[in-house]
Amino acid sequence: MATDPTDGVDKGATEIDDQPFIKASSEARRLYGRFNLAIVGGTGVGKSSLVNAVFGRDRAKVGKGLPVTKGVNYYHDPSLGIWDFEGFEIGSTSPAETIRSGLETISQRPDDEQIAVVWYCVLASADRLTQTDIDLIRELDAAGLPVILVMTKVPWEKNPVTGKFKAPKDAEEFRKWLEDPEDANGSPIELPLRRVILTAAQGRGAGQGLGDLVAETLALSPEDEKDSFRIAQRLNLPMKRQLARPVIASAASLATAAAAVPIPVADAAALAPIQMTMMGRVAAIYDLELKAMVSAPALAQLGVQIAGKALARSFIKLIPGAGSVINATVAAALTAATGEAWLRLCEQVYLGKVDLAQIDDVWRDYSPTF
Repeated sequence: MATDPTDGVDKGATEIDDQPFIKASSEARRLYGRFNLAIVGGTGVGKSSLVNAVFGRDRAKVGKGLPVTKGVNYYHDPSLGIWDFEGFEIGSTSPAETIRSGLETISQRPDDEQIAVVWYCVLASADRLTQTDIDLIRELDAAGLPVILVMTKVPWEKNPVTGKFKAPKDAEEFRKWLEDPEDANGSPIELPLRRVILTAAQGRGAGQGLGDLVAETLALSPEDEKDSFRIAQRLNLPMKRQLARPVIASAASLATAAAAVPIPVADAAALAPIQMTMMGRVAAIYDLELKAMVSAPALAQLGVQIAGKALARSFIKLIPGAGSVINATVAAALTAATGEAWLRLCEQVYLGKVDLAQIDDVWRDYSPTF
């Protein structure tokens, strides 16, 4: 029968300091920083749907909207910034000059607002780029920015037998032309694209191509911004686990060192600061706002739960000859198990399967018990 880790320890709830939890999350957010994406495309091309599908929020709802210069708006929250280049339609006055001016303005902004990757969006139903498109892509490349051309609203076709999706023939032909463009006379066109990705954010085949877009965006991101992209994107859970697991392992190592001189079970809460710091960092990786997740009293109670005497005793029972103290092996196991439990809960919140308002109540279902 599982042991309730809160048995007999509620009186100590107020003795657990919740600050390591909150401080670790804030420091992690500063460490990982903000990923900045530039997105270019005409009205109706599906930019908002694309951003919402990959990042889980509409560009207009990312946060504070800031009109920076003509034709350019900046939307941002702590982990994601969107530079939205608008109004570059056929017939626009000097669109290349306008985008060049916009890029010059952006280059003078703070470091945490600089563009990492550009998504240049065109409808899959088009069969060629306009000269305006070509000029704009060249300007973006000349500024040293990696450009991914994203074909949007691809009407994917599902094979009734295999269940696999396939892009229609005309979309594939457009993609092939983009990868090796020629003019009407068969002369090659200079088109400095890094990748061409076919996508559907909504409608038929919704979600197709988005995984490739995430993978290619990560590959083209500067090394010091890859982690911020892993945090900002909301499609690829393994990317987040790759960041979270080393945090858990590091906390387990710290717990091992802390218990080099064995800790009496009665003092099990001594491990709480290490574990709560770990939990704060993991929550930041899942881009979860801790103040909205857990109240201060609940944070203290979580600390008691994860480092409670009953839970510590349950670990000790698993290790023959461990006695009545938490040694290095027990401390590492307890901390690692707590980290994995917290990771699973963060994933459920991240996936929308657990409401933030319920997190205080459901933690007990995830906390490690034996």
